Amino acid sequence: MSDGRDRRLGMDRPITRRDFLNGVAIGAGGLAAGGWLAACHPLAGAGTAQSASEAQNAAGYYPPTLTGLRGSHPGSYDVGHALANGSYWKTAGTPVATGERYDLVIVGAGISGLAAAHFFLARQPSARILILDNHDDVGGHAKRNEFHPRGRLLLSNGGTYAIESPFPYSPEARGVMTALGIDPVALQARCAEPHVYDGLGSAVFFDRETFGRDALATGEPGRRGASSASLADWTAFLRTTPLSAAAQRDIARIQAVPTDYWPGVSSDVQKDRLSRMSYRDFLLHVVGAHPDVVPYYQSATHGLYGVGIDAVPALDCWAIELPGFGGMRLEPGAKGGRLSFTALGAAMPDQPPYFFHFPDGNASIVRLLVRRLIPAAMPGHTVDDVVTARLDYGALDQAASPVRLRLNSTVIRVRHDGPPATASSVEVTYGRPGAAYTVHAGQVVMACWNMMIPYLCPELPAEQQTALHYGVKVPLCYTAVQVRDRSAFQRLGIRRITTPGMYHTSVSLDVPVSIGDYRFPSAVDEPLVVRMERTPCQPGLSARDQQRAGHADLLGTSFETFERKIRDQLGRVLGPGGFDPARDIEAITVNRWPHGYAYEYNPLWDPDWPVGQRPCDVARRTFGRIAIANSDAAAAAYTDQAIDQAYRAVAELAGATTR
Repeated sequence: MSDGRDRRLGMDRPITRRDFLNGVAIGAGGLAAGGWLAACHPLAGAGTAQSASEAQNAAGYYPPTLTGLRGSHPGSYDVGHALANGSYWKTAGTPVATGERYDLVIVGAGISGLAAAHFFLARQPSARILILDNHDDVGGHAKRNEFHPRGRLLLSNGGTYAIESPFPYSPEARGVMTALGIDPVALQARCAEPHVYDGLGSAVFFDRETFGRDALATGEPGRRGASSASLADWTAFLRTTPLSAAAQRDIARIQAVPTDYWPGVSSDVQKDRLSRMSYRDFLLHVVGAHPDVVPYYQSATHGLYGVGIDAVPALDCWAIELPGFGGMRLEPGAKGGRLSFTALGAAMPDQPPYFFHFPDGNASIVRLLVRRLIPAAMPGHTVDDVVTARLDYGALDQAASPVRLRLNSTVIRVRHDGPPATASSVEVTYGRPGAAYTVHAGQVVMACWNMMIPYLCPELPAEQQTALHYGVKVPLCYTAVQVRDRSAFQRLGIRRITTPGMYHTSVSLDVPVSIGDYRFPSAVDEPLVVRMERTPCQPGLSARDQQRAGHADLLGTSFETFERKIRDQLGRVLGPGGFDPARDIEAITVNRWPHGYAYEYNPLWDPDWPVGQRPCDVARRTFGRIAIANSDAAAAAYTDQAIDQAYRAVAELAGATTR
């Protein structure tokens, strides 16, 4: 792209943009790095047991304010990749023995790992626990983004967003929420700000690369099949788009004309057929739609499944209320076809409906768990005050604390001290480039990604290692852009724009929530955060292969490329409302997760295994003194599932101890 074009986009503007060295902010005045840059360098203090946690103890250490590339930030995966490709031990040297011994070591400081500590302490209140994590911040995929424009606090989620689950919470998962003071139905009732965006609707932006010309079509009636919009509504909206006449006709028909495509065929048989074809094939070969409709719907499933409509079963799309099924007499419930975990809950609702998320997503759940485990690290006492409290990272890893949490520490080996069947302890080795350290534990919970566990625990049975490798985590990117104000959205009369052909497939204003001392920006002229979502995938491949391609895409993309794409997209989409990317963008945080959410089994690509024989069932078997948690162990990317797997892992360790 030309220098002139870059200048018009604002690539040279001094926004809150920071470069990174091994996950540590540098440049832009070094405001975030402060005095802990040297301490966080991978070779700093090599040979001392404390060096792995020196960074988080340094003055000024506060990762939530870092911008640029976050999520799986540069430096967080270097050791893991070196371990997977076999190069790590060639340069690591002999691990340094710390002499530390714990009742439990937990690998992974996400919600599942923190919940495991909670459950373990409930059984053994005097236990000493060490939690290790490769990232520079606590929370796993539940990360917090903070912005501080003009003296006010703005929050956004850097990863997992909401508390809802397809199934009702188990007593154990609900018990954790209750212990933390989280009642989502009550929180929604008193914290939601439903009138902030009164008068603002939805739009679709048709980009020239995909649809022939740039066009912002406002007033989209809504793509869900339950929409009450009429054929006339849809016809009028589609006339404002660059779609072909055939696509306009067929989309209007799909959205607003209920049709029984298989008359006389029972619901069970219809569901079985739908579970064996993609939604794309349903639209093309059952509905008989023109191929030009596909780009309009292609990304409709990205947010839930991480892949497009070519790789998601039509039955799932019926369950999540995509259009085209209104006249087919399909009976509610899962009977008759194989639904994925995600769609099963949509088809079988049996809990009070709600949609609540904290301003920083599930990072507030993480912070509440940290407060419960390490009270000195998190001031306050309520679910309200945790949102604006400042976590003291220097208090996370103190020798006097029964629970210690050590960041910037990638676990590289977990092995029993002797034969697994009779060993009395487990050796855990963690490190960073150039240095490794060992601690010992009575038991271990692997609350990390399944895909890494075979590299960490090579003594596991071969069948279990194969099962752990089966799932391919969903790559995704949540981008948070702090902008000067929302005047462009207001002028256009929109709050959410679907951008099906662009780099990010959606642009939206966040759901307005005010809680405790945190006030959502309600005035048009206040700074706020714009959310953008990207799910890189490669249509035409199997779901797992699409996700492998997405991994490479995210890992191979520089922040400069992200920034240029973001500026170009916002300028084109919001330009008709007066948005100037050079003037109006004030900060950018790209939360990239090359290995994102847990892989959920897809009826198009995965077999229907016997009960208890799914890869996740085999993968999570407790081995000696090592148990396995995390949402991967459930093959379901939901908060309650991560908690349930933590409970199961701790319970199995307790059972193994008593045998």
